[in-house]
Amino acid sequence: MARSAGILLSITSLPSPYGIGTIGKEARKFADFLKKSGQTVWQILPVGPTSYGDSPYQSFSTYAGNPYLIDLDTLADEGLVTKKQLKSFDWGSNDAEVDYEKIYNSRFQVLKIAYDNFKSCDQKAFRSFKRKNSKWLKNYALYMAVKKSFDMVSWTEWPEDIKMRDEKAVKRYERKLKEDVDFWKFVQFKFYEQWESFRAYVNGLGIKILGDMPIYVAMDSADTWANPEIFQLYDDGDPIAVAGCPPDYFSETGQLWGNPLYDWDYLEQTDYEWWFERIKAASKLYDITRIDHFRAFASYYSIPYPAENAVNGEWIEGPRIKFFEMMEEACGKIEIVAEDLGTLTPDVTELMEQTGYPGMKVLEFAFDSGEGNDYLPHKYTNNCVVYTGTHDNDTVMGWIETANPSDIAFAREYCEMSEDEPFNWGLIRTAYESKADMAIVPMQDILGLGKEARMNTPSTLGNNWTWRVSAGALTSKLAKKLKTMSVETGRLED
Repeated sequence: MARSAGILLSITSLPSPYGIGTIGKEARKFADFLKKSGQTVWQILPVGPTSYGDSPYQSFSTYAGNPYLIDLDTLADEGLVTKKQLKSFDWGSNDAEVDYEKIYNSRFQVLKIAYDNFKSCDQKAFRSFKRKNSKWLKNYALYMAVKKSFDMVSWTEWPEDIKMRDEKAVKRYERKLKEDVDFWKFVQFKFYEQWESFRAYVNGLGIKILGDMPIYVAMDSADTWANPEIFQLYDDGDPIAVAGCPPDYFSETGQLWGNPLYDWDYLEQTDYEWWFERIKAASKLYDITRIDHFRAFASYYSIPYPAENAVNGEWIEGPRIKFFEMMEEACGKIEIVAEDLGTLTPDVTELMEQTGYPGMKVLEFAFDSGEGNDYLPHKYTNNCVVYTGTHDNDTVMGWIETANPSDIAFAREYCEMSEDEPFNWGLIRTAYESKADMAIVPMQDILGLGKEARMNTPSTLGNNWTWRVSAGALTSKLAKKLKTMSVETGRLED
């Protein structure tokens, strides 16, 4: 991995007249800003369709793209909707935050207008897309159509025949909901069509997209409904145990995510085919794939279902190095970043060494226990990615409001911050100066924003995933400052 610098910014956080960031003009403008800033990596959050709670880590599908990211102006340019129609919907009035309720109520009406108009257009490319992606698209589109017909309740609450995918029931619903099934296929066609154009533009500037792949899939997803055999489920579809993590830095009662756990024995018997197909799909979207909660490949936390919290779980051995050896054979060499945050046990450390994947270092974790802290830059090897913070942390400027004063004093001393150097820039500079091959900084920290700009607070529901960057924030002065720092720290050749 070459020495480089990048910015973490969710696509949803981009400016847009339609309430949420998309992969249209503003995404290209941000890529231009990255280029001017001497950045060669754009890290994004997962891009799957979101469900209850709006978390990109709880998606209706591991393959489908988020309909919210489809650029509506591009659809207007194609004649599928009019600008007048777009302006007639309520997208929310706060440019600093996503109003997911208003987006949900408006966007699908617009996409339906586009679909109705698309029916009279040339269908050749659409037919080709459906044929090439039929393996996942057929199940996803039917799942969404059936879900919508039952007021969006989870598939576990559907009538028994379609819940358990009785063959006759599947055929009956395919016929009954044919129009809606085709609509959901059209939405994915447009997402992938726009994504290819977006990625080509970003890559054309010499910038890599670092995408995020959640290790688990949502219980309420097309993946779980269509592939129950690969999960730890009872015959009636209920989970035997669910995912989460034990009490830690973020929560005294741990984190109860509720995702179904994999049946790794079954997956091994099938040569991990489902997983490798998923990884191949991610590599078509991203140049580098960050695997979230990587440690679960070494050992995963299993919480008996149902449970109120994550206190009473147990660690169970995962597939370990055999999985990754077989993966390279099946998928070729894929650039991966392993999210290895938290308390690492020897089995996780061993797996990291065996794979050779770069792990993550977070400066917000570095200053609370003196010189012995493994997140302090003098402890790094080259083979890692350093962050000031992640989407799960407070912003740097929000963090110093609640951190222990002695930790802040240690950070200032360690980072050799002068009195007139803003704290966020002292940490950014320290990340850039470190020996880590890659340095990634959230956009909020570059802008010096406080806790109001925090992206997510783990174990909480509501007020997450809403922050958006203001249209005038990405100035030439800021780009110049970042580029100078990138050159001076050897992260960009002048």
